Amino acid sequence: MKITYYGHASLGIEVAGKNIIVDPYISANELAAHIDILQLKADYILITHAHGDHILDVEAIANNTGATIVSNAEIAGYYQNKGFNTHPMNHGGSWQFDFGKVKYVNAVHSSSFPDGTYGGNQGGFVVESEHKNIYIAGDTALTYDMKLIPLRTKLDLAILPIGSNFTMDVEDAIIASDFVECDKVLGYHYDTFGYIKINHEEAIKKFFDKGKDLMLLEIGDSIEL
Repeated sequence: MKITYYGHASLGIEVAGKNIIVDPYISANELAAHIDILQLKADYILITHAHGDHILDVEAIANNTGATIVSNAEIAGYYQNKGFNTHPMNHGGSWQFDFGKVKYVNAVHSSSFPDGTYGGNQGGFVVESEHKNIYIAGDTALTYDMKLIPLRTKLDLAILPIGSNFTMDVEDAIIASDFVECDKVLGYHYDTFGYIKINHEEAIKKFFDKGKDLMLLEIGDSIEL
């Protein structure tokens, strides 16, 4: 499994010969100006919630690739009504896709489209592939619901927001990594706006002092699991 960071909360995942884009907010992010969304491959687009900084480039990428949009029922319905291929889900439900199993799990945040349309309840994703399992938290506060994840799935990587103000901060993300029983963390949802700028060295040290590994990738860089 290869995971590429496209800035903010946007990810690319290559697994089992398929390409997945998560929460694409790229074209308006000055920090990701070197990423051309029309060059991105996508068989699926996973959306955690409907805020503009998570869905901005969904339609452009889906139009260019024919990707299937996977999200909660309300978000899937919104895009289905626009003629896109969709797969609706809801909390606690899972589905076996051709790249692995996806479960839609709880998050504590809010969710509405920029035009005011109701975006359903926000969530995150647990993705289980043949060899590696990851948790994509989405935008969320620290929540005890995270403790449910390792009861079913042993994680190889937790992808957690760390920017504070709108989501968890670094200290809460450390606790979240305890809850999901995964010490290998990819941080996201930081630095894009003034509200969520962080001190990188300080954040990495706080994780290191707890015996954990926090990875902060440069935009466009990848890791392989």
